[in-house]
Amino acid sequence: MNGVVVNPSLVHKHVDSSKLLKRAYEVLENDDEVQELIKVANIMAVGRLKYNDHGIVHARIVSGAALELFSRLIKSGVRPSTLEFGTARSIEESKLVVLLAAYLHDIGNAVHRENHEMIGALLAKDILDRIIPEVLPDIGRRKYALRQEVMHAIYATEMHTKALTVEAGIVTIADGTDMAEGRARIPYRLGKMDMHAVSALSIKRVVIEDGDTVPIRLNIVMGDHAGLFQFEAVLKPKILSSGLQDRIEVFINVNGEHRRVFPI
Repeated sequence: MNGVVVNPSLVHKHVDSSKLLKRAYEVLENDDEVQELIKVANIMAVGRLKYNDHGIVHARIVSGAALELFSRLIKSGVRPSTLEFGTARSIEESKLVVLLAAYLHDIGNAVHRENHEMIGALLAKDILDRIIPEVLPDIGRRKYALRQEVMHAIYATEMHTKALTVEAGIVTIADGTDMAEGRARIPYRLGKMDMHAVSALSIKRVVIEDGDTVPIRLNIVMGDHAGLFQFEAVLKPKILSSGLQDRIEVFINVNGEHRRVFPI
């Protein structure tokens, strides 16, 4: 696979090639409760806390990045935890867990920024009880197992919480990849030029590539070395809590200088 840039349109590469994922994505995009929760989450983050975006664009970006990471890991021979333990019956169902968790992972911000990962997992319960049977009509009681896998993946986006599944690890890393052009995951106050903001604005793009000796390489293109702060503060801790740290490497590219920053 060639490298792909993390951006809002990446999700369509994956959902458009899968009937199940396309249906799930359409349901998410048109569900009143989901869309209002994401809207209010962004009101809390941007409107009230004056932080950077945590809304619908972020949900789409993380969904695309997560599905891209999943695809590359599966190609390399990694087995999804949901298949390993029988909570999913196909790769498509494992992908569904990733998509639902990635899209819904920030809805807890609609209640409060503090503990939003736990709040989001709990808020997702009733939503998933509605959505999963809508996209998998014959799933029966198995919907509860899939629901719990999604809830775990949402909860595990908290950077100090250990991801216990491949799917959850993918979602938490994907969350950290949305950092280009001021979209960094460490919240910074809008309009305030502190280290957080300078670091965020220095990151130009994040590219997902195949690694040389590991399945995944993240290539972070920066305008200057200040962008390293974002990697060290958010993405690196997420990688370390993902359970996938042995399958990923991170390089930075600063004005033509290309070097590995993880692992070192």
